[in-house]
Amino acid sequence: MTWYTGDPVYDTLLLIGFAYALLVFAASFVGTAAYGGRFGGSGQRGGLKLGSRMGWIIMEIPGLLVFPVVFFMGSRAGDIVPLFFLAIWIMHYSNRALITPMLMRVQPGSAASFSVGVIIAGWVTLLLHGYFNAAYLTEFGDQYTPDWFSDPRFQIGLLVYLAGFALNLHSDRILRNLRAKTPSADEPRYKIPYGGGFRWVTCPQYLGEIMSFTGFAIMTWNLGAVFVLAMTAGNLIPRALYTHRWFLKNFEDYPTERRAIFPGLL
Repeated sequence: MTWYTGDPVYDTLLLIGFAYALLVFAASFVGTAAYGGRFGGSGQRGGLKLGSRMGWIIMEIPGLLVFPVVFFMGSRAGDIVPLFFLAIWIMHYSNRALITPMLMRVQPGSAASFSVGVIIAGWVTLLLHGYFNAAYLTEFGDQYTPDWFSDPRFQIGLLVYLAGFALNLHSDRILRNLRAKTPSADEPRYKIPYGGGFRWVTCPQYLGEIMSFTGFAIMTWNLGAVFVLAMTAGNLIPRALYTHRWFLKNFEDYPTERRAIFPGLL
């Protein structure tokens, strides 16, 4: 099947990827993925589970590895524009796969809550994501000449990406600082976060991630990036709605003016 790049393998996998993204979005409204805290507690079904830090690293590490491997197999891997996107990718997934999990402040005695099934699903997404984007940037896309840096799509997309990445980093820092650097076993596990994007929404870290991939899709202008945006939104929007309802239910003083993920909208 050739409908986008002319390559039957790429185009068929991309079509399957979008169908998978639709399935994930529908499934997210039925049940939340079993990783971490409210989403991985005792109400989840049995099975092998990992701690939050190790679970995150294992799930995200393919994002840091697959893209460069496919990237350097491409005929235009040495061009300046693809190399710029490689640097963006490495920065983004170094934060997701290594920096953020290593900075986690895990409460002593916390039960392992990261489902192996979620890790496998994450691997599928990241394998497709890395392949779609690396292959398109270095093999199938023909727009990535040096002139692309002056294209409005690149410039607007880069600004949106950087704004989302900054929001994600700042929101994660606020959440991390809700706990002491060395959490004690009797410290309250959940607290209401304030400041930054939390002024307007319950999950600004999710909003930042969606903004980042929106910006990446705009500045690369390819459907492989739209695939991961669809996967990200399909997973995080239902989680944000669940988290928002959970806070409203469990904290009487929770700010009612906040929305779940999109300020003033949802």
